[in-house]
Amino acid sequence: MELRLYDTLTREKRPFVPLDPRNVRMYVCGPTVYDFAHIGNARPVIVFDVLFRLLRHAYGEAHVKYVRNITDVDDKINDRAARDFPGLPLNEAIRKVTEETGKQFHADVDALGCLRPSVEPRATEHIAEMREIIEKLIAGGFAYAAEDHVLFSPQAMNAANAGLPRYGALSNRSLDEMIAGARVDVAPYKKGNTDFVLWKPSKPGEPSWPSPAGINAEGRPGWHIECSAMAWKHLGEHFDIHGGGIDLVFPHHENEVAQTCCAFHQERMANYWMHNGFLQVESEKMSKSLGNFITIHELLEDWPGEVLRLNMLKTHYRSPIDWTLKSVEESARTLDDWYRVAADVVPGEPAASVVEPLLDDLNTPLAIAALHGLRGEAAALAGSLRLLGFLSESAAQWESRKQRASGVDAAEVERLLAERTAARARKDFKESDRIRDLLAGMGVAIKDSKDGTTWEVAR
Repeated sequence: MELRLYDTLTREKRPFVPLDPRNVRMYVCGPTVYDFAHIGNARPVIVFDVLFRLLRHAYGEAHVKYVRNITDVDDKINDRAARDFPGLPLNEAIRKVTEETGKQFHADVDALGCLRPSVEPRATEHIAEMREIIEKLIAGGFAYAAEDHVLFSPQAMNAANAGLPRYGALSNRSLDEMIAGARVDVAPYKKGNTDFVLWKPSKPGEPSWPSPAGINAEGRPGWHIECSAMAWKHLGEHFDIHGGGIDLVFPHHENEVAQTCCAFHQERMANYWMHNGFLQVESEKMSKSLGNFITIHELLEDWPGEVLRLNMLKTHYRSPIDWTLKSVEESARTLDDWYRVAADVVPGEPAASVVEPLLDDLNTPLAIAALHGLRGEAAALAGSLRLLGFLSESAAQWESRKQRASGVDAAEVERLLAERTAARARKDFKESDRIRDLLAGMGVAIKDSKDGTTWEVAR
């Protein structure tokens, strides 16, 4: 069965045909490192990790290159640095914020069972590439310098019509619609309402670099040019897959397409554009004002990362997801069962019943349904779960983690179980029931069988 992916640009599910099967290339927009990542940020990280794993399974680990950037120059970073480290020079404070936040992001997504990308470029390490693209755009008549800024002109792009895509094709908008509906910066130096910034002057103390286009003042890049430069540096002018959240389609990804295609005279930047849907919490849009803004770090204090991963994958990546406590609890119980059955067996090949839904535009809900049908085939279940990024621990380690998280004292549980066994032996069932109820109150579920009594932390 062939891999089929939904392409946002063409608005259809198409067979995936890589430009080079020996070098399959994917770029995904990564974090801006100024704060803890929230659970909505985790969705593209997990979704495209599954795709990365599937591509490696299909084409071989050595033949897939996954690039996810880190944005480490941004107004939000500057504001956070000034707030948190008022006694430090701004550049030094910015470095502390980006290093600390970047380290926390990695710890969080590692806990979610995500593989590290092949390359994780930082924006500040690619200023030279940004300047080079900007110079190409100016030379081609697609960008212009004005009052120490450099701006891109979508009108010039659409007027050129020289084998280039139409600006607005990715987001399916016309220039008139974008002018009417966009929140655009009003500035006297802009030639058109939809013109966007490629480069801007830096304020005193802010990060700055020599500007392109003969501008004397030092400056810094706009957001959109960063990803064009990093994708070009590590994947080339034209590559296979570009991914991110649905909120990035316009303006970020639309502007990436414009910059890259005009600079390098390409009809496409990526052959497939993939976008995951929005996330809400308990049926409400997540926001700090509603008090339901949940970070990955906070959730990891209460749940293993694999529980969060499974809960995310129960919904198809293109559909909106409603993050609820009930659903997380169900995911935890499911993983408890899978760990008991499959964690300690030698994994076999992933089952076709699991792989085939994944090949159909990452249909993880159907793949998870197939996993439930493999409960009697432990080796196939283990191999399939590992393909999806689960079973990173032994069954004992998983159970121990649950005990630590719940605060259950294993030694005390064993002592009470021994007393209950003795009570049952002397037919003191009142005492046996009392100890069972006591254990239940401690969050411990017990199971009696002909082979003895076992226990686990109740979810």
